[in-house]
Amino acid sequence: MMDVNIPEVVEEVRALFERYERALVEKDVAVLDATFWNTPHTIRYAIHENGYGFDEIHAHRVRRPPGPGIKTARRRLVITTIGRDLATVNLEFDMRGRDMPGRQSQTWVRFPELGWKVVSAHVSVTEAEAAY
Repeated sequence: MMDVNIPEVVEEVRALFERYERALVEKDVAVLDATFWNTPHTIRYAIHENGYGFDEIHAHRVRRPPGPGIKTARRRLVITTIGRDLATVNLEFDMRGRDMPGRQSQTWVRFPELGWKVVSAHVSVTEAEAAY
């Protein structure tokens, strides 16, 4: 059975996620690009974008204006690691200018030659408060 949430692996992924979040606000395209697996197989769904493959994701990054983005506050961040080379990051957040929560998910894989990369990502909003 694989180990779940090895503390040092969780912290590695957390640090990379925080780096990515800072790069979003600062529009640091080099960091944003370095976060994602550079392949046609990578997918990123966002509120105003469906990026199929690294090139489409990069093109959106270049077009996006810098600034604070859509997130105002975090509600819940969950990082789950399975073994030492697979992780999911899920964030629920308050959206700027909207009375609805947003959701973000990422799947991270550690490649021997590349290190940690996001292979799939998703950002969406809910219509109203979700009932749990």
